[in-house]
Amino acid sequence: MTEKIKCFHILVKKQSEALAILERLKKGESFTNLARDLSVDKGSAKRGGDLGLFGRGMMVKPFEEAAFKLKKGEITPEPVRTEFGYHIIKRAG
Repeated sequence: MTEKIKCFHILVKKQSEALAILERLKKGESFTNLARDLSVDKGSAKRGGDLGLFGRGMMVKPFEEAAFKLKKGEITPEPVRTEFGYHIIKRAG
């Protein structure tokens, strides 16, 4: 069986927005609340950024590579750029 992981993400259009969100997360703001309020991915935003379970080959390459490198509970230290914009990814614990 292939490995599946569960992640949450916040998607924004500009790198500057993503960096500002990372700063807010470092100060202790809720990932779920920020995803609901700021993510342009409206489908996952209403679920607090929840993308559910996924395996390799289901997400665009840069997103997948960053997500599978994370340890449980960890957030990407830098925004991850894809053709959709800039993602901040959190792996579920």
